[in-house]
Amino acid sequence: MTHPCNCVRVSRSLTAAGVSTPRATVSFLDFFFFFFNHLVSFHVPGAMTGAAELCNGERAVVFLFVSGVLYSSPLSLSYEAAALCLLAVAGLVIEISAESSTALDRFKTRPGASSGIQLGAVTLPTVMLSRLIQLSRALLRQDVGPEELAYMSMQYWTVSISCFGVLIFICLLLRRSPNGASFFHLGSSQASKYSLLHTVLYALTCYLSFATKSDGGWFVTKNLLWLLCHGLVTVFLIQYILRTFPSCASIGEALLVSSGLVLYFGDVLRHTLSKINFFFISSKLNFKEYGSQSEIATVIQGLLLGLLLLPVFYQSLLQIWVYFANSSKPEEQAAEGWKYRRIGSSVVFYASLLVISTILAPAWMYHVQDFHVHPLLWVFIFVFTDPLKRLALCIYWICVICASVLRFYNISKHSKIERILLRKYYHLVAVLMFLPALLFQPSFLDLAFGAALAVFLILEMIRVWKIWPLGHIVHQFMNAFTDHRDSEILIISHFSLLLGCALPKWMSSGFNDRPLAPFAGILSLGIGDTMASMVGHKYGVLRWSKTGKKTIEGTAAGIMSVLAACSLLLPLLASTGFILSQHWLSLLLAVTVTGLLEAYTAQLDNAFIPLVFYSLLCL
Repeated sequence: MTHPCNCVRVSRSLTAAGVSTPRATVSFLDFFFFFFNHLVSFHVPGAMTGAAELCNGERAVVFLFVSGVLYSSPLSLSYEAAALCLLAVAGLVIEISAESSTALDRFKTRPGASSGIQLGAVTLPTVMLSRLIQLSRALLRQDVGPEELAYMSMQYWTVSISCFGVLIFICLLLRRSPNGASFFHLGSSQASKYSLLHTVLYALTCYLSFATKSDGGWFVTKNLLWLLCHGLVTVFLIQYILRTFPSCASIGEALLVSSGLVLYFGDVLRHTLSKINFFFISSKLNFKEYGSQSEIATVIQGLLLGLLLLPVFYQSLLQIWVYFANSSKPEEQAAEGWKYRRIGSSVVFYASLLVISTILAPAWMYHVQDFHVHPLLWVFIFVFTDPLKRLALCIYWICVICASVLRFYNISKHSKIERILLRKYYHLVAVLMFLPALLFQPSFLDLAFGAALAVFLILEMIRVWKIWPLGHIVHQFMNAFTDHRDSEILIISHFSLLLGCALPKWMSSGFNDRPLAPFAGILSLGIGDTMASMVGHKYGVLRWSKTGKKTIEGTAAGIMSVLAACSLLLPLLASTGFILSQHWLSLLLAVTVTGLLEAYTAQLDNAFIPLVFYSLLCL
C-alpha cells in the first residue's frame, strides 16, 4: 500500500507535469499531509514504519471523500476548507491514539464497531461544505442571495466547531489516561505542543473566516461565543447519549447524532431568541432576513421540537400524578398494585402527547414562526389541495406497508433466512415507496418523511416505556427484525433507514442544480446497499479483509446497480423538464467512494453512506 504521505510528492508531481489545480487544492492537501506526517510520527515508536496498519480501509475512504470535496472548493471558501483539513487530521490522530488507550472504556459503545471518530467528526462538516460549494455556484449565477450563503456558512461552522469541541474533549481524556502508548500521553511534551498549535490554528481559521466577511468586531465576537456554546453543548450531549444508552452507538455514531441534534435545535433556539430580540442575537443573523423557510419545514420543525420536549413533559406530569395518587388512594393503589400504576402512567403519556401536539407545539409555531394555522388543519388542507394524487399515494403507501409487514413478519418467524437479508427487503420496500413520490410529489414526500419520523419516535417511546396497551405489541414486532447493531434499550435501524432516505431530500430544499442529490439515500441504501449485501452473501468469495464479511463481488454489484439506476433515472428526470448538470465522471467517483465506504466501515452504514453520497453528488 502506498504511504499516504507520499501523496504530497504525487500532488507536487502533478503540478509540475502541468495538471491544472485552479482552486489551490494542492496546497490544502500539502497542509493536510504535513500535519499527518508530523503528528502521527509521535503516536508510538515506529509508527511510521507501520503506516499500512494505521491507514486502514475506512481511513483511506475518508481521505478520498474529504479530498474530493476539497478539490471542488473555490477560493472564496478557503477558510472553511482549511478548517476541514484541520478537523480531519485531528480526527485521524485522535482515532489512532484511542486505539492504544483505555481512556474511552468509560463509555460502553456498540460491540463489534470501531471507534469511528474520524468518520463521525468529518461527515457533517463535509456535507455542509459541499452544500456551500453548491450555493457558491448559485451565487455566481445570482440564483441565491449572499444572505443565504452566509446562513449556510454559519451552519457549517456550527457543526465543525461542535465536532472539534468533542475532539478536544476526547484529547483531554487521552492525556489523562495512565496507560497506553497514546500520542496524547502526559509525557509527550512535543505532542502537547502540536495539539496546542493545532487548536490555535483552527481557532484562527474560524476567526479569520468571520473577520474577513464583517466590519464589526462585536459581530465576530458574538458569533464566536454562539459557536462556542454549541461546542460545549455537544460535548455534554455526547456524554449523555453514551451513558444513557450504553451499547447503542460507537463514538463516531454518537458524534454524528449529537452534532446533528445541536445543529438542528440550536437553529430552533436561534429563531426563538431572535423573535424575542434577545441581546446577543445579531440582527444580521436573523433568520427572517434570509426569507422564511417553507411551510412544510415549519410544520416538521414544530412537530420534532414538541416530541423532543415530550419526555420531559411526560416525566413531570407523571411525578405529579404519582404524588396525588399516593396521597389520595394509598390503600387502593397497594391493592391494585402494578396494573394500576401501569394504566395510570399510560394515560398520563397519552395526555402529554395530546397536549404537546395540539397546544404547545402549535403555540410555538404561532408565536415564533408566525404560522397562524393549526398544523393539523394545515396538513389536512395541504393533502386535499391535490387530492387525486396525494390520496392515491397515501393509499399506495398503506398497501405496500401492510403487504410487506405481514409478509416479512411471517418470514422472520417461520423462516431460516438471515436477519441481515430480511432487513434488506425493507430497503427495497423503501425504494418502492419513496421513489415514485420523489419523482411526482416531492413536496408531499417531505411532509410524509416528517410524519413517519414522528410516528417512529412515538412508537419507540411507547416500546421503551412499555406504555399500555401497545408497548408489548410494538416490542414483540420490532424485536423480530433486530440484529447485532440494535441494543436491548434502543432499536435504531428503522430510524437510520428513514433518515438516510429523508435527509438528502430535506437538504436539497431550495436551490439544487444536481438532480440526483435528493435521491442519494434511496439510491445508496435502497439499491446499492441491498444489492451489495444480497450478491455478496450469495456469490461473494473474495473478501476485502481477513476479519470482515464484505466481499469484492458484493461491492462491485452495489456500485454497478447504482450506476444502472442512475442511467435510468437521469433520462426520466430530463423528460420532466429538469436541466441535467450531473457529470458522469463525478458520479462515478461518488458511487465508487460510497461503495468502498460500505465495504470498509464498521459504523452504522445507514447513517453515514447517504450523507457521504449526497455530499459528493453536490460537487
